[in-house]
Amino acid sequence: MNTVMKQQNFLATEATLVVADKRSVVARTRGINRGPITRLVSPSDIGQLIKPFVFLDYGVLPASKTKLFGMHPHSGIATLSLPIRGEILFADTTGETGMVKTAGLEWMKAGNGVWHDGGIAGETALEMFQLWLTLPEHEENAPAESKNIDPSEIAVVGPVSVLLGQYQGAKSPVEFTAGVNYYHVQLQDGEVWHYQPEPGQTVAWLAIYKGNLTGTTAVSQGEMVVFDASETAITLMAQGAASFVFGAAIPHPHPLVMGSYSVHSSRESLAKGEQEIRRIGSELRLKGRI
Repeated sequence: MNTVMKQQNFLATEATLVVADKRSVVARTRGINRGPITRLVSPSDIGQLIKPFVFLDYGVLPASKTKLFGMHPHSGIATLSLPIRGEILFADTTGETGMVKTAGLEWMKAGNGVWHDGGIAGETALEMFQLWLTLPEHEENAPAESKNIDPSEIAVVGPVSVLLGQYQGAKSPVEFTAGVNYYHVQLQDGEVWHYQPEPGQTVAWLAIYKGNLTGTTAVSQGEMVVFDASETAITLMAQGAASFVFGAAIPHPHPLVMGSYSVHSSRESLAKGEQEIRRIGSELRLKGRI
């Protein structure tokens, strides 16, 4: 036990955790509340620090037959929706429709343009995270894609569910650009989790929705923290049962060029995406869908 602790550069007891080479925190937020949805990240604020991660929403919504957002468009980005509790209904203009199970994923790559909407399935309240990421430059104007991922397809290693990228050799069922990892981490009281970034992975953040953490930094329930741009390891210890989402990545190399519903890396790419959004919107209006 002591040998492992020394190799990982930390010492833990039931009450305390002392971490060597602490990685500093450069931003903390509890987000902006919009009814039952809390926006923790936007591309105009924290998204600039943690790109390719550009939007992050956390929501606790009562059971309802009302659609969550109504039909609306995006381009240039991809979304990953994680229902922690409850289930999500979705439909988009790729032709995909379905229900995302608890602990499953809806992956949608907007690419050159897509419209989508969603709702709450059944009689259970919905608790969820929705993450938006920039696409690699060569995929910004590619055809849209959508995928409903069953919980059984998601690799779980100890306390970590691998939503994007890889962890200790286990890989996400979602194919995405290398060097981007996104996890759902669930720790028991007193359990320690250690993350060593991959080479070049200087972006790191977490958002905790249950419990509290100590170690590299103290984080309380409802907080999101952004770590400084380095490859220093992150060590966390749960104070009570603790659950959070965690992201780490090689930084996105391009500026964030934003439209009303889109994020691209250039004005030219944005113009193509918005043109396709308008084209699809015209078809939807003719069909009476918007």
